[in-house]
Amino acid sequence: MAQTTGRPAAGPRCIALVGPYLCGKTTLLDAILYRTGAIGRQGRVADGSTVGDASPEARSHGMSVEVNAASTDFLGDSYTFLDCPGSIEFAQEQAAVLAGCDAAVVVCEPDDKKVPAIQLILKQLDALGVPRLVFINKVDKASGRIRDVLEYLQPASDAPLVLRQIPIWESGIVTGFVDLALERAFLYREHAPSEVIELPGDLSERKEEARFSMLEKLADYDDALMEQLLEDIEPPRDAVFDDLSAELAEGQITPVLLGSAENGNGIVRLMKALRHEVCGVEGAAERLGLDGGAGGGSVAQVLKTIHTPHSGKLSLVRVLKGEIADGATLYGRAGKDGRVGGLFTLMGQETRKRDKALAGDTVALGRLEDVATGDTLTDTKGAAPQLHPVVPMAPVYGLALDVNDRKDEVKLTTALARIVEEDPSLVVEQNTDTQELVLWGQGEMHLRVALERLAEKYGVSAQSHPRRIAYKETIRKSVTERGRHKKQTGGHGQFGDVVLEIRPLPRGEGFAFSDTISGGVVPKQYIPAVEAGVREYMQRGPLGFPVVDIAVTLTDGSYHTVDSSEQAFKAAARLAMSEGMAKCSPVLLEPVVAVEIHVPQEATSKVNQIVSGRRGQILGFDAREGWSGWDTVRANMSEGEIQNLIVEIRSATAGVGTFTFAHDHMAELTGKMAEEVLAAKAA
Repeated sequence: MAQTTGRPAAGPRCIALVGPYLCGKTTLLDAILYRTGAIGRQGRVADGSTVGDASPEARSHGMSVEVNAASTDFLGDSYTFLDCPGSIEFAQEQAAVLAGCDAAVVVCEPDDKKVPAIQLILKQLDALGVPRLVFINKVDKASGRIRDVLEYLQPASDAPLVLRQIPIWESGIVTGFVDLALERAFLYREHAPSEVIELPGDLSERKEEARFSMLEKLADYDDALMEQLLEDIEPPRDAVFDDLSAELAEGQITPVLLGSAENGNGIVRLMKALRHEVCGVEGAAERLGLDGGAGGGSVAQVLKTIHTPHSGKLSLVRVLKGEIADGATLYGRAGKDGRVGGLFTLMGQETRKRDKALAGDTVALGRLEDVATGDTLTDTKGAAPQLHPVVPMAPVYGLALDVNDRKDEVKLTTALARIVEEDPSLVVEQNTDTQELVLWGQGEMHLRVALERLAEKYGVSAQSHPRRIAYKETIRKSVTERGRHKKQTGGHGQFGDVVLEIRPLPRGEGFAFSDTISGGVVPKQYIPAVEAGVREYMQRGPLGFPVVDIAVTLTDGSYHTVDSSEQAFKAAARLAMSEGMAKCSPVLLEPVVAVEIHVPQEATSKVNQIVSGRRGQILGFDAREGWSGWDTVRANMSEGEIQNLIVEIRSATAGVGTFTFAHDHMAELTGKMAEEVLAAKAA
């Protein structure tokens, strides 16, 4: 049964705006800021005049590429809205900030093609336990019934969707709505408050039907309300609002509201729903387990890290408990202290200085150099208990980076460290096999934006190209080969003589060295040098790649009492390997990865074709556990074939498919593909 808690206590709220790409979140943010008086004019994404998406990269691509924060006041309460990117490639930003939010507004369109993307978002909210409301945007452009929209949205949501409003139609256009909780009708006015009107007579029956459906869903968690409905007793309005608030907080329902952000319609009703039905910071603190040992001091959760040209490093935090003042000393995960060097409210790219922040406030703290996204901070000395550490998303797309001028290498390294600090789903790898610096991320656009940021923000122009694949080589047959190193100089000469048996090992066995020396033909002190010489040669075999899966046995040899040395025997071993390996039928090996691809079921056949077309071996596919309407395809694929696999998967799945991969084994590569690899190596 839902616990009636009355209206939530007034206090600063933090609300995430989430939703699929191009659903209108940034426009909604501007509409909210305009209608609440925070800005004097509502901007437009197309004009580049919105508070959100103000970075050069966002403006250039016409899409959100990072979380934007903006604060406003409404009916005496303070609100900070976090506008999250809609593309799955920037989902790490959203994952980090949601934990500190009181609720999320899931912005969507009346478009069934966006359902898989909405399901991804709802799953993330479910995992974090964040209450959510759905705002069906662009209702002015809707061509079908809103109840039909709910029918195709409901399978994406574990919690029942509770329609709070029904549209008023006139000549095929939504011109207003009926609030089912208030039982009042409103007429939309562009960029102005809606006008209360008499309920149209032809809507009376539909309103009663929709209201009863709403109350029925609320009654599933409130026995008293269920009894009232069974006895045909009209429930008190306050009790209905109490149920809406309590059941939203518990994640038992997902209220659904309507509007048009572009025209400013439905904005005030959305704000009133947030004010009356969303709990304050106490709910977020409880979800994060704050009562589990954060002590009696002030506590804040770091939601995002920002490096700015003028203010330096900023840590966007939600104050969960107590208060934080400018100049305060805070302690993080390792017990390191940092002094707050500036405290700011954010309004998009602008910062507004303030003296302190209270519980519930979302603010930026300056110059906390040892603090990272996901950290929990406290003013109590010692290591702070970490409430919600960030788990970076596994990368799916990598590019190798180069700079034109070697003196820029240090600058590149510093800049990469900063953008990775801002976005933990970016990974920098120094690949020892290919000797490349590789930047990994979530897709083509993700890395494109990262490279643009390197150039625009840090003045580092880096060239990117497909990363090299770490091919290796092995042998197919055994050979015994002698290697003799003999060199006479003016003083002591050099002499080393070895006989090596070289043979293949089963795939994945690596390397084994042994000796069968007897009678001291090769003194024991020189045998390690022989192994060292073999290992040195294996770094580059006859095909030009590192050698794996071979066994080498030292079977015979000879030495000179004066001229033999470790260096001489090492050189002899290299000679034997150089001569012998070419006779062992060397063969190229390519890395094979185990791949799990997660896609909507309607795209499974397309993805199977994509995998097969990339020389993949499909191992099977099953329904994705806990994901209605999704499949997981399992396959083994050449690592070279997954270079841009994510691009094709996203194209086949309306941008929502993804995959994980891990090295599985090395496999022989022959024929034309091998010839192309060897030709590229020789070029």
